[in-house]
Amino acid sequence: MPNQRARPTLRRRRLGEQLESRREAAGLSSEAAAKLMGWDKFKLSKIENARQHISAKDVEALLGHYGITDAAFVSAMADLARDAGKRGWWTGFAQAGDSYQDLLSVDADAETMRFYSPTLVPGLLQRGAYARQVINASAITRTDEDKEGLSRLRLARQSVLERSPNPLRLWAVIGEAALHHRFPDVDAMRDQLAYLLEASTRKGITIQVMPLHCGAHPGLAGMFNIISFPSPWPTVVNLENLRGGTFVEGTADVAIFEEAFGQIVANALSPDQSRNTIKTILKEMHS
Repeated sequence: MPNQRARPTLRRRRLGEQLESRREAAGLSSEAAAKLMGWDKFKLSKIENARQHISAKDVEALLGHYGITDAAFVSAMADLARDAGKRGWWTGFAQAGDSYQDLLSVDADAETMRFYSPTLVPGLLQRGAYARQVINASAITRTDEDKEGLSRLRLARQSVLERSPNPLRLWAVIGEAALHHRFPDVDAMRDQLAYLLEASTRKGITIQVMPLHCGAHPGLAGMFNIISFPSPWPTVVNLENLRGGTFVEGTADVAIFEEAFGQIVANALSPDQSRNTIKTILKEMHS
């Protein structure tokens, strides 16, 4: 059977990058490494560039040729090979494009997410009516049917906060301006603020508000999401815009965002002060 052309998902890219890195550390050219496996060099190149599937068994054999003896690492790579092309629950949503599918697979794999969101409540904390308002405004090239599907998909994502046995840990710093939006459906924002108050009391969820009077800080450059995984996977950053999301995947580049998030947290209100701010804004909406 001919090899199936593989879509370069984030999981495949991560696996390919690790295999390339370990080959280079072993001092082997792609041609020499491929010969050890009885392959031509083009097959290995496609695997490293996330354009071709590799079986878990071949991953184990390849790493053996590279002299990798860390059983935990080999097992993690083999597991990733098994999961790289796995179809997730979200494939039933035709509205989920490639970049969004990558984000959803990240949700499934991640241990923690750290958001800075100056103008919006992060998607993992959005309520139904709020999510619909945001999607209706931002998905400007989509049909009404697509927008409804995206709204359902966004809410379905939130199951990672309840997954067993290891729910996703979430730390969100939200700009105070995001909490003052007024939608035509006035109840949408009230419901959203009430939900943030409830969510902020849950174990594993931290919510802080960046006050309007905070002064200058690195978050003025825009929103971002730092995503951390179990060892041995490196942390990545997701940047979202009207065209979808892009990932930052270099250690030095990711470190810039981690440093920025530390400074943002230091400038934001404490979790208790943040709850009081949300309560005040919610009270003003009811007055």
